[in-house]
Amino acid sequence: MAAAAELQGKYQKLAQEYSKLRAQNQVLKKGVVDEQANSASLKEQLKMKDQSLRKLQQEMDSLTFRNQQLAKRVELLQDELALSEARGKKNKKSVESSSQLSQEQKSVFNEDLQKKIEENERLHILFFEADEQHKRLEAELRSRLEVLETDAAQHQAVVDSLTKKYTETIEKLQNDKAKLEIKSQTLEREAKDCRLRTEECQQQLKNLQAALGSRLEESLCIINEKVPFNDTRSARYNALNVPLHNRRNQLKLRDLAGQALAFVQELVTALLNFHTYTEQKVQIFPIDSATDTISPLNQKFSQYLHENASFVRPLEEGMLHLFESITEDTVTVLETTVKLKAFSEHLASYLGFLRKILPYQLKSLEEECESSLCTAALRARNMELHRDMKRLTAVFEKLHTYVSLLALPSTRPEGVLRTNYNFVFTNIAAGLHGFHDVLKDISKHYSQKAALEQEVPTATQKLITTNDCILSSVAALTNGAGKMASFFSNNLDHFSTSLSYGPKGGAEFISPLSAECMLQYKQKAAAYVKSLKKPCADSVPYEEALANRRVLLSSTESREGLAQQVQQSLEKIAKLEQEKEHWMLEAQLAKIKLEKENQKLKNSLSGHLTETIQEHSVLPNTAEQKKETTEKSLREPIKSTSLIGMLTVTTDNEKAPDVESREDLIKTHYMARIAELTSHLQLADSKSVHFHAECRALAKRLSLAEKSKESLTEELKLASQNITRLQDELMTTKRSYEDQLSMMSDHLCSMNETLTKQREEIDTLKLTSKGNSKKNKNR
Repeated sequence: MAAAAELQGKYQKLAQEYSKLRAQNQVLKKGVVDEQANSASLKEQLKMKDQSLRKLQQEMDSLTFRNQQLAKRVELLQDELALSEARGKKNKKSVESSSQLSQEQKSVFNEDLQKKIEENERLHILFFEADEQHKRLEAELRSRLEVLETDAAQHQAVVDSLTKKYTETIEKLQNDKAKLEIKSQTLEREAKDCRLRTEECQQQLKNLQAALGSRLEESLCIINEKVPFNDTRSARYNALNVPLHNRRNQLKLRDLAGQALAFVQELVTALLNFHTYTEQKVQIFPIDSATDTISPLNQKFSQYLHENASFVRPLEEGMLHLFESITEDTVTVLETTVKLKAFSEHLASYLGFLRKILPYQLKSLEEECESSLCTAALRARNMELHRDMKRLTAVFEKLHTYVSLLALPSTRPEGVLRTNYNFVFTNIAAGLHGFHDVLKDISKHYSQKAALEQEVPTATQKLITTNDCILSSVAALTNGAGKMASFFSNNLDHFSTSLSYGPKGGAEFISPLSAECMLQYKQKAAAYVKSLKKPCADSVPYEEALANRRVLLSSTESREGLAQQVQQSLEKIAKLEQEKEHWMLEAQLAKIKLEKENQKLKNSLSGHLTETIQEHSVLPNTAEQKKETTEKSLREPIKSTSLIGMLTVTTDNEKAPDVESREDLIKTHYMARIAELTSHLQLADSKSVHFHAECRALAKRLSLAEKSKESLTEELKLASQNITRLQDELMTTKRSYEDQLSMMSDHLCSMNETLTKQREEIDTLKLTSKGNSKKNKNR
């Protein structure tokens, strides 16, 4: 309710702000309208000024034209004056009389011309002033119009942005309000449901408490009367009971042991490579043993490094023996894992090897620092590796200490308390993480050292390759140690709980005798259950029997009906034989047509190939779709609920039930849970059988599809071979025809030449015969 009130207050504030902004928007709209009216009036004034300017320009044009006419008239008058002056020299008398007239005319013309010039000048001045004033006014109006337009655009943009913003906020708040109302309604419904459920649970709790109280009283009476001795109350007596065999725990431990074996094998190969390449490096740098003798210290160091396989290989063998000792039919706890002691001894021997080579390794690094080839940066890297090697040995010592503590209960069970198991496992996990950190530092410092050694002038290709090999082995060690540390940390809880289980309600470890007794009882139980399993007699399957029963019940036909059916079938057989003869004749005709149609194979072959390829691509798609449907159906989860959560939600009473009543409650719950899980298991088994049958059918279809694919590929190959053969034949026939055509054309050319020669010879002979006949006539 408080959230709704707060939302209502926010909504009212936003409404007030919206009303204010709406009033401001009205004012801005009025200002924009006024400015638009002003701009329209200014535009009208501008049009009027443009019209007046055009009138003035027209008057100016007319005045210029008039001025030009007057100038031409003045020129004509000046020409006439010059002519009159020339004539005046001849006739002075006439000149004197006409001079007076000409002077009067000149004075008149001069006055008229002076007036026109002054008027023209005045008009020019007025036009110029009007033009300047118009231009100035036009510029002012244009600038003012631009300012008003920019202001109007800005006001409109502000108005649009504000309207858009507040419409969005209003819509958002309305949506939020609707969501909150829906949420409040759902919460109210859930609250009502929760109240009803709490009341029901309280009522059930009261009934259960009453029932359990009565059952507790009855069970206490029965125990007091019937049970003279309860061995589960005492830890000493309970330790003598035979515990249950946890097969799931054994399979889980075997899986974890297999993973640990893989990690140890990876670490062993990396350690072997690291020690071997370190031996090669000692014999190469700073002095190459091939050209000069190395120092006695490095000789001893390389001799010890050569023996690394005898100390590293047993670690893998010990872990392999430990993995083989953990089987489904054994009981794996710390008291029964005898092979862990052998692995601890192998780790101790390797630790002794590391302690033996550590002084030589440190002295070798110091000797390398003292050589003339060692720079200051290389000396600093060597000192860092000096510290890292000490840390590596210390980490192996820590790991050996805690692994030997884990192996101690198999020889002396009283050597380690049960409460210290978790502490030992956590320290092993911390030691493995420290081992990983040390190896990361070694990898970092050694990569820097290798980069500096490559810059040394006497560095050879052999040294570079050896450094690369050492870096790869250190990287493999770092990866293996990281995997081992993360693996141990992830399974730390399982190690601390699964390796120390015992009888029900007991606080002691499993002793080797009780473990052996447990395995004997397990074998006896398995043999007894196997003896109970008798082979069932052969019988008709239930589904087949039901089908046969349905057939018997539904078969109500009489003998006459069966006779009619036989007669009808005979008639059908006769018709089918006639149709068979007809189709035999049709087949013979089709064979004849087929021989004719073989010539058209070139045109129809491409279409046939495309159809076969499309038919081939359909089958795998259907198979894949069915596989996807089966996988989706198999991936559907099965939801289940538990009653423990509902019962323990509202336990507000301070009086808790006793241990035995709570155990009975839990027992009943888990019995119901087991029944539910068995039903789910049976349903899952039936589904798996169904899906298995479908998968087998799909596999058969897939095999048929593959066979058809193979046959189609063979047909495709044959068709492609036929196509290539036919193309080759076509090319050969084409070439032969082209050769024949060229030969025929040559032959025709030669025949044409011979014909022309023969015609020429005939013409010459005709001419000679005509000449001879004329000569004979003349004679």
